[in-house]
Amino acid sequence: MNGALSLLELNTRISSAIAADASLRDVWVTAETGDLRVSGGHCYLELIEKDRQSGRPVARLRAIIWASQYARIASEFAAVTGRQLVSDLKVMVKATVSFHPIFGMSAVITAINPEFTCGDLIRRRMMMISRLTDEGIIDMNRTLPWPEVPWRVAVVSAGGAAGYGDFITHLYNNPSRLRFTTELFPAVMQGENAPRSIIAALESVAGRMDDFDCVVVIRGGGATGDLASFDDYDLAANIAQFPLPVIVGIGHERDVTILDYVAAVRVKTPTAAAEWLIGRMETALGRVREVASELFRLAVSKVSGGLQQLAYCQGLLPSLVLGKIGRARSSLDAAVPDALRHAADQIIRRHGDWLDAAARLIEALSPEAVLRRGYSVCRVNGRAVKDASALSPGDTLTAVLAKGSFKSTVTEIDI
Repeated sequence: MNGALSLLELNTRISSAIAADASLRDVWVTAETGDLRVSGGHCYLELIEKDRQSGRPVARLRAIIWASQYARIASEFAAVTGRQLVSDLKVMVKATVSFHPIFGMSAVITAINPEFTCGDLIRRRMMMISRLTDEGIIDMNRTLPWPEVPWRVAVVSAGGAAGYGDFITHLYNNPSRLRFTTELFPAVMQGENAPRSIIAALESVAGRMDDFDCVVVIRGGGATGDLASFDDYDLAANIAQFPLPVIVGIGHERDVTILDYVAAVRVKTPTAAAEWLIGRMETALGRVREVASELFRLAVSKVSGGLQQLAYCQGLLPSLVLGKIGRARSSLDAAVPDALRHAADQIIRRHGDWLDAAARLIEALSPEAVLRRGYSVCRVNGRAVKDASALSPGDTLTAVLAKGSFKSTVTEIDI
């Protein structure tokens, strides 16, 4: 057909028309980022607008931030929002629209308003908090009872990270020499894979929850934008419903994530997480010492009272015994009839006569009585002589008489 335009002619006219339209240069546009990637220093992305009801895209536009602008824009964005420039962020960008005959329409971004994104991030965090509250799970982990002595600790962290090393060093070198046991459950603590990795580590801990008293999720400081992955609903919901108390120690004091709203304890750094555990153990140790001191005081008091009672009883015992004997004797005297006392006296008298006779017999048979009857005892070298064969001529005999003694020399022996 005569007068038809070639495609190049049409695209050239579109390109010229767009270039001539001043309203399409340096215009501020609100959209959501998608398919963002960096290559050769340039940032390539899509600007997307979604339907508020269905969430489906209703408009798309390819965009680029040239390398000459990207480093500055990304740095300013991270400094204000605390996040890196990634996909799925609400942004307000300053762009100039152009049309290329081959590549089609695109926008060159020269600036981004980080305050707009920051407000959106806060809005998204508040939406997550509202959802967790509506679902009744936001306070579940914070209301779990803590064990009196939380010494078995599951640690979710990157094994080679400085934050994990600081936590372990501080925990095991505590001044009170308290004993802890820890086990690392490694996880990615940065980037878009961090939430899934941390959830997987928590699931491993939950499978052995009887082995632990609590869980510590820690990551050391760094660029504020590195903490964006912790503002994740699924991760927050997992921690909120976790069956063991969770301590979150991520970043610096100024850093806040959604995890800080659901964890049982929020501390500012990994070292602070160790200090919190040490402090709780020291509190328990103090209570044990107080109980031990009270038990010692009670024991001393009981022993002292017992000794006083014992001394008192020792003083009373003799008089009590004598009194008891006296009362028993009086009762016995009153109860025993005269005949019984007479019979007892007769028995005692007969036994006394028998004892007297035995004493006289013993007296009659004693060595002294034998000597008094004219006998003597001969000794040689202090030994009594019973057999003459034990003597030799010349031996000196000592004869013991009833009165006195004398010595003699053996001159002859008759056997």
